[in-house]
Amino acid sequence: MGGAAAALVLGSKLVLWSVYAVGIYFACKFAYEIRIYAIVNYGYVIHEFDPWFNFRATKYLAEHGWHAFFHWFDYKAWYPLGRPVGTTIYPGMQITSVAIWRAMPHYMPLLGLQPMSLNDVCCMVPAWFGITASVSLGALTAECSGTWSAGVAAAAIMAVIPAHTMRSVAGGYDNESIALTAMCTTFYFWTRALRPDPAVADGRATKASVVFGVLCGAAYVYMVAAWGGYVFVVNMIGVHAAALCACGRYTSKLHRAYSLFYVIGTLGATRVPPVNWAPVRNLEQMGPLLAFVGMQLLEYVEVQRRARKLSVLQVQLLRAKLALPIALALVGAAALLMQVGYFGPLSARVRGLFVKHTRTGNPLVDSVAEHQPANEQAYSHYLHHIYHIAPYGFFLSLVRFTDANLFIVLYAGTAYFFSNKMARLVILLGPVASALGGVLLGVAADQLLVRPVARLGSRILRLPSPPATGAAEAAAAEGAEEEEEEEDRSGKDASASAKERRKKGGKGGAKAEAALGEAWSHARALGALAMEGVELVYANPVSCLLRIALGAYAVYWCVPRGREFYDYSHQLAEGLSQPQIMFKAKTYNGQEVMVDDYREAYWWLRDKTPEDARVMAWWDYGYQITGIGERTTIADGNTWNHEHIATLGLILSGNEQKAHSIARHLADYVLVWAGGGGDDLAKSPHMARIGNSVFRDICPGDPTCSKFGFYQGGQPTPMMEECLLYKLTMHGQRGIAANESLFQHVFTSRYGKVRIFKVRRVSLKSKKWVADPANRRCDAPGSWYCVGQYPPALAPLIARRKNFAQLEDFNTKRSSEDEAYDKEYHERMSGRKGPSDGPGGGGGSKGRPGLWYLGCVGAEALLGEERTYSGGADGSTLAEARAFAKEAGSRYVALARSGMDGHAFAIPALPPGWKAGSLDDAGCSTPCLDFQEYGCGCADELCAEAGVSAVRGEEHVRRWAIYEVVAKGKKKAKKGSPKDEM
Repeated sequence: MGGAAAALVLGSKLVLWSVYAVGIYFACKFAYEIRIYAIVNYGYVIHEFDPWFNFRATKYLAEHGWHAFFHWFDYKAWYPLGRPVGTTIYPGMQITSVAIWRAMPHYMPLLGLQPMSLNDVCCMVPAWFGITASVSLGALTAECSGTWSAGVAAAAIMAVIPAHTMRSVAGGYDNESIALTAMCTTFYFWTRALRPDPAVADGRATKASVVFGVLCGAAYVYMVAAWGGYVFVVNMIGVHAAALCACGRYTSKLHRAYSLFYVIGTLGATRVPPVNWAPVRNLEQMGPLLAFVGMQLLEYVEVQRRARKLSVLQVQLLRAKLALPIALALVGAAALLMQVGYFGPLSARVRGLFVKHTRTGNPLVDSVAEHQPANEQAYSHYLHHIYHIAPYGFFLSLVRFTDANLFIVLYAGTAYFFSNKMARLVILLGPVASALGGVLLGVAADQLLVRPVARLGSRILRLPSPPATGAAEAAAAEGAEEEEEEEDRSGKDASASAKERRKKGGKGGAKAEAALGEAWSHARALGALAMEGVELVYANPVSCLLRIALGAYAVYWCVPRGREFYDYSHQLAEGLSQPQIMFKAKTYNGQEVMVDDYREAYWWLRDKTPEDARVMAWWDYGYQITGIGERTTIADGNTWNHEHIATLGLILSGNEQKAHSIARHLADYVLVWAGGGGDDLAKSPHMARIGNSVFRDICPGDPTCSKFGFYQGGQPTPMMEECLLYKLTMHGQRGIAANESLFQHVFTSRYGKVRIFKVRRVSLKSKKWVADPANRRCDAPGSWYCVGQYPPALAPLIARRKNFAQLEDFNTKRSSEDEAYDKEYHERMSGRKGPSDGPGGGGGSKGRPGLWYLGCVGAEALLGEERTYSGGADGSTLAEARAFAKEAGSRYVALARSGMDGHAFAIPALPPGWKAGSLDDAGCSTPCLDFQEYGCGCADELCAEAGVSAVRGEEHVRRWAIYEVVAKGKKKAKKGSPKDEM
């Protein structure tokens, strides 16, 4: 019977692990399928802007090799300065992709498959690493929770949760797509290193602490190479190690694991070019370094405790005795190093996370608009149902206190804090939210299904109680080890203390201590007895049947909600998978077409222009121009040089003659996005503001450049009408044309989304001067690091530039002029101070712009699917909104104002159910810039000032004021409020 019982127990284990394996398989399947919509719908296409630079860098590594890659100074970018790519890129993704691509010819034929091109590999890397991130997160959850039921559930959630897919869809070749795998793997190895070994007692190091400590350090090095977010990872582990020490859970295994992680990780991190010696110089990384130093002190005391059999009191005294002089020495050394400038100050980005703000004060950063704080709607958008169940998993994690479980609790709190400061950091919350959701579902499955079924089966077959498996065994071992260590230490400490007191004749103290120890033993025995009683009731057959019934109901309740979450995630993933560089649209007759204008324009540059051609365009498009068009560009998404981008803004916002006098020294062609819907005219206010932040004479006394815009009726202001950008974007429309003697029109894409102009009378002298290597400034003779210079003809212009000091630049002392400029900028951008005579006149306009107010909604989906987007003044002034709607051929327009700018949608027809979501609050009534007695809705900080929040299911806070376009001067038959009269 014993052999049969053992076989049945083994069989039950195999069945359980088979179920877990099947669960992981389906999690991998889900992770893959949800990420390949872009491949299915559009083919192997790299998305958006930044991924094109990453792909170009990957090709460079594949074609030129390791050494050339790390000594690559790219003169095709940031002309004429260039960019030292070799020292400014996190190369992990490029190295990974090239390694996969080169390995394919060796193993894919064995599987009967053809090797993929490098482009195809780069498109698929995010999808592949979405799978590995899900599995790593599952392993981390199982290690922390003590059950693989939670691990499998967490992996399944992580596979599809939007907070993960938002940065890992196929074609989205960005650093975060592999960074989450690196982060979750590092965290798993860290917690695995802390798993107790039943064979090791008295707080000694385990083999696992050494092996997995080394692996943790290696995984962290890969994390550093992959993404700049490595700072979060090292601080997270440092905080966890410090918390364990503070909770009295220091052991030698913690010392081995952390020391190996820190030493290997730091040495490896310093070899990543953008990092260099930052781990031992930057203030945001000093915490982990101090934790490492403190760990060495604690380990020395621990060795002395075991060798000299010290009591608890003696251990504490020795720690204090050593800590005081070491702390004084560290403070003295830090003060000395600070004086000589050794430490770098906290970066503006890091310090900005601890400062409440909605605008940074930098018009370049504000033009990207990615630093807004998250809100409840953002969490619901990216986490869906998991947002509501994760708190329960958090509380369950608090109940079970182990070394590994404390990590997931700290991770949850830290990730929530930072994601609440910056919506983009929701990506850090995705893994831990999945883990906490998995904890709830896994624990429920164990307690309501797995364990009662196993208990009843054991009782029916008269087998021993079902054994724990995997991480659960480790959890039980940790509890037993801690109890054994505590008893062992208590006994030894009491014995040592008693011996000392007897030597000193203090028998009374020994008796008191013995009595205290006996009382503690009785209390523990009573607690164990109570737990045994609870266990007897809990394991009773009737109780097991009730638990199974409750589990069946829980499954019945959870399945439809799980389906909702799965369907919602797929719906959102399909939207996130649109490449943006190409998109599907419908013509006026309803025919669906593929708009591929952007690549068409870049291919024209590649095929129809000389190889040394320089292309001027707004910085957004720089990566695509070099990546697809293979031509030199003036600026790109690296945005490392504010003053250089401001010079570009000066050119585009200046009049044709002045713009040409500068452009002829820098560019051969000018490329603009046209055709509405987020084109360069929609971005034009940002161009003027960024330019004015450095060249203050663009808009004297007005940091927001309010005179650079449009009057009611779509009529441009004189400054806008004269500027180069307006002439090039509107060329051939409304009788507007560029001066062909300065800028010759040479290309317009099929659907008019892109126009290219050739710069006439280009200064060949300046072009040759920049191309001459002798005119580059090298950091050392014979070095590869040689920065280009502006041609001498532009020296007077460059001398006029005023280096920009922004609000978030905590590390630079700002002048009173900078303070005044910043204050004026914020007042105007918030709408608290309007322009004196810019568009709309600041005090409102007279007459009626020909719009009828219909209502206000907070959900973008209520505006219909056929809407067309615009921004800038179209979203803040009624006159511009009406002109936009008329140009788009739409009957309705919706606005959401954000300071001097806003968002707008032209809507052909409103859906029948839009009134069900109607609102009437302060956000809807935010005044328009040109007709201040009417409401233009609100967005972001203006909504916050109005005291309104996003409606359920929306990522952003919006109030869309909806108007119908009518003939000017027409009134409704029924008299009403000013809004109604419109």
